[in-house]
Amino acid sequence: GAGPGGATAARALARAPGAPRVTLVEANAETITCFFSNLYLGGLVPLAHLRHGHDRLAATPGLRLVHDRATAIDRDARRVVLAGGEVLDYDRLVLSPGIDFVPGSVPGWSEADAALMPHSYKSGDQVALLMQQVQAMPQGGTVAIVAPPAPYRCPPAPYERAAMIARTLRRVNPTAKILILDPKDHFTKQVLFEEGWGRHADGMIDWIGPEFGGAAVELRPDRMELLVEGEVQRVDVCNVIPAQRAGVLAQLAGLTAADGWVPVQAESMRAQADPAIWVLGDAADAGAMPKGAFAAHAQAYVAVDAILADLAGTAPHPPFYESACWSCLDKGDSVKLASSFAPQGGRIEQTATSISQPAEDAATRRATYDEAFSWYHTITAEMFG
Repeated sequence: GAGPGGATAARALARAPGAPRVTLVEANAETITCFFSNLYLGGLVPLAHLRHGHDRLAATPGLRLVHDRATAIDRDARRVVLAGGEVLDYDRLVLSPGIDFVPGSVPGWSEADAALMPHSYKSGDQVALLMQQVQAMPQGGTVAIVAPPAPYRCPPAPYERAAMIARTLRRVNPTAKILILDPKDHFTKQVLFEEGWGRHADGMIDWIGPEFGGAAVELRPDRMELLVEGEVQRVDVCNVIPAQRAGVLAQLAGLTAADGWVPVQAESMRAQADPAIWVLGDAADAGAMPKGAFAAHAQAYVAVDAILADLAGTAPHPPFYESACWSCLDKGDSVKLASSFAPQGGRIEQTATSISQPAEDAATRRATYDEAFSWYHTITAEMFG
């Protein structure tokens, strides 16, 4: 996979002194990044800003890029089978397959309903569909966001999404409403989001936690209806973010635990079930690390160091993990949560953290907003060249 984990690892391995032969398998001919896609929904970046071709990635010396879909992994034979029929032998395998949705986790909804009630939570054009639906809904209409249970990809994303959709609606549909139906009784950066919603969204956003029915939601996509504790709520747009688990390839390879995620060694991101496989990003159970692009990118460098040391028969460097996540409340107003992590007792644990504070001055928030754009350019350059 050529996401923040896989593409970063592939390029770093290919550029390493005495590099092994590196083959990167990616099903899509281009990447539309999930990270920063909420800013598209807020009208702050065009869709083209999220699109990245793979020409420069494919031109990385020592890297072979194969646009195909991996369909099976034979761990005993150390082979990866591709949909087009090619079989790849490996000495070491890096998996960064992202997420899959847990079937039936939102009663009444399946991925077959995503054209009516989009998820917009995987790389692809679903985010454009969601934007079209938001812009086309009737005046005074209602947007529902069905938030997922933890753990899931990018913990602040559903709440940033509400802020960004509100930003678009303020321009085109100022009497519209946004409902967030949440099975969790709290969420990351909650104080900061609620402050931002109050400042920018003009009472447009209502968060409904489990105490008031946020955990008891059933959907009727063909009627654009929600049942909340048995009561019917008609909506005009419904963004469904289901419960999640590791991408299907990790499941097919037999690497996942009962909770659906892949246990990894805290020191290296090596799969606990197979010493020849490393698992990065959202698919991994990485202890206290959140699932997000920054974390996957950091994990990639730890894994690359461990793989090169493993092949050379030397000791890897001590791992250093970090994560950062910027959330946009409005143009020029962003907040940030950053943390460092280290292996402790066989698990990746948080060792330090910092977070934006309520009531920060405009210059601080603007600097955080600009920093997010700088990070986006940096990580996509490291991923795609």
